[in-house]
Order: sequence, then C-alpha cells, then structure tokens
Amino acid sequence: MAKLSRATRYGAQHSIDDLKESRSNWLTRHPVLTGIVAVGTVLAATALTNQQLAKRAERMNPPAGQFLDIDGVRLHYIERGEGPVLVMLHGNGSMIADFESSGLVDLAAERHRVIVFDRPGFGHSTRPAGKPWTADAQASLIHSALLQLNVTDAILFGHSWGASVAVAMALRYPQTVRGLILASGYYYPAPGTDASIPSEPVTPGMTDVLGFTVAPVASRIMWPVLMRTMFGPADMPEKFNAFPKEMAVRPSQIRAEAAETAMMNAVAMSVCGDYREIGMPVAIVVGADDRLIDPAYQSGRLHQDIGHSTFHRIADSGHMVHQTHTRAVMDAIAEISSKVA
Repeated sequence: MAKLSRATRYGAQHSIDDLKESRSNWLTRHPVLTGIVAVGTVLAATALTNQQLAKRAERMNPPAGQFLDIDGVRLHYIERGEGPVLVMLHGNGSMIADFESSGLVDLAAERHRVIVFDRPGFGHSTRPAGKPWTADAQASLIHSALLQLNVTDAILFGHSWGASVAVAMALRYPQTVRGLILASGYYYPAPGTDASIPSEPVTPGMTDVLGFTVAPVASRIMWPVLMRTMFGPADMPEKFNAFPKEMAVRPSQIRAEAAETAMMNAVAMSVCGDYREIGMPVAIVVGADDRLIDPAYQSGRLHQDIGHSTFHRIADSGHMVHQTHTRAVMDAIAEISSKVA
C-alpha cells in the first residue's frame, strides 16, 4: 500500500484539529445542552450499574422455594412444617427473607404448615405492569395460589402492608380465612386524603428514571436511617443481618414499593367501613412505640371496630415487632390457632 504524502497527512491532521476546535466551540456556545448530555451519560451509567448489582443480588440470593404461575405473576413461595395452614404476608419493601430471618417461620412450623409468599414485585415474585396491585388484587392472587396448593382454609398473618392484604382476603373470602393475626398495619386513611387508586405507569416516565438511577443509590445511603425508624426504639437485632439488603434496593423492588406507598390511603379508605363485618377470630399486634405508623390511630382504632378482636400492645417495640419480639407475635398466632382448632 502506498504511503500517504506529507501534504496529505498534514491535511488530515489539520481536519481533525478543526473538528476538535469546532466541538469545543459548540460546547462553549451550548452549555445547557452540554449539561443535559453530561447528566444523561451519568444516569445511563448509573442505571447500568444498578441493573448489574440487581442481577448480582439475585445470583447471591437464589429462590429458596417454588413458583406458581397465576394471572401473569410468577409467584415465589416457601413451605415449612405440617399441621393447620398458616399463611404469612410480608410488608412493603420486604420479602420472605424477613420472616425467615426473624425466626418466626421456624417457630410457627413446629405446629403449622407454614406458607410464605413473596408478594408481587418483591423477592423473587414478578409484578406485571399495567394494573394497580391493590390489596384486593393481591388477595385474589393469594387465594388462587392457595387453591392451587389444595388449601381451602387457613390462618393469615400479615405484617404492615401484608396486613392490608390479609384483611382484604378476610372480607372477600371469609370461607377460606379461619383467623387473622394483623401486625403493625395501616387500616385508616389520613384525614383529607385522596380516595383514588393510582395506576402504575404503563410507559416509562420520570418515576422509572429515578427508580433505575437515583433511588437505589439513595436507598443504600439512607438504609441506616430507615432501619432506626423501622426498628426503633428497639435496636435492630443481629439476626436481621441475614436479610438481603441488596435484593431490597433493586430498581424493580423499589418500583413496587413506591406503588404500594402511593396507594396506602386509598386502599385503607376503600375498606375501613367494612371492618365490623369481619367475623373470624382476630388478634391485633402492634409495637407500642411504632415510629412509622401511629399505633393508637391505626391498630387501637381497629381493635375498637372489630369488637371481638384481642389487642397485643408490645412495649419497647416499633414497627418490626415480629423481629424484636418474635415470641410475643408467636403467642398471638397460637392464640388464634387455639380458637379455630
């Protein structure tokens, strides 16, 4: 191949220099567009990193149980023990690992066939977009899952948002639900709140951008503060270190958490007038010093509306009462179990 002449090489280098200078001048003349490009580049890199971390978390924490395919949801669940069926439903942002790390699953499995679900969008369960996964929608899903597992009656234990799903099941399928244990739940809307159920976005928007970029990073930074709020005034027990934090800060799970937070008031408003219709035995459990949900306004008021319920107000405990006072929660489960035996 012939060598380029000196003039040709000079001309090519000159053209490259002109391009560099032109680019530099363009960037100087358009600082706003330059900033947008820079931010977009950073967000894209952050999103890619968060997705890689999410995949790594799933590899490090593989499914512990089995799957059911119901209404487009791949529902992950575990089973332990034998005896009367006890179904456990976790709170917002959580998963099966919460109940497992608390020791509650092992305790209950001594006398029950314990079935614990990852609710849609949490843990290893999927959450199809395009519909609001209200407590009622999830109640229908869990009921269908139980039928596939040949379960026609069960005691339900629900924590926080899981308590809302348990209540919805009790109201919708009273022939299936034999008893309820409701811990740290949110049952009444704040005064003056919107009664509409927000729909999850079908197309990507700002919520998705934040969920895939900023939110996972912020969640990692704020994790210690969140734990103090969730557990306080009690200390976070060492056993909770077994909870897979990286699974909880995946973009997909943060999206599900945000959706459930947005519909809390509307879900409560839609059913709070029906609580007096609940006829099966009910035990209400609450940390007396819950910093996340007002125990008197929520659990105390529910105890008044369900006149036959029992009320377990656990001193020196916060929202994560099943983690800090596991035996006390197990006592409430045993109480309901004895009433429906």
